[in-house]
Amino acid sequence: MTKYVGVKELRLNMDKIVRQVKRGDEFIVMKHNQPLFKLSQVTDPWGDEGEWESVIDFTKIRKGGVPAEDVLAALKKIEKEDRRKEKKGG
Repeated sequence: MTKYVGVKELRLNMDKIVRQVKRGDEFIVMKHNQPLFKLSQVTDPWGDEGEWESVIDFTKIRKGGVPAEDVLAALKKIEKEDRRKEKKGG
């Protein structure tokens, strides 16, 4: 169900409105009788539900996974090598 709420009312009743949104209600936020934005539940926050695939399981490389710093360092090294190859070939 869509409800309308003013900016001031939203500010004063944020907790109550958030609970209602979590239950499925939608709100159009108004200012000076003009709609500003809509509040509604997020069902798929990134818009990519079902599109992810596992590329590598870092827990199989090392118990507990691999530190992000190690992964980033390896990626930077690969990128650097690729640039060198491009310069030689191009």
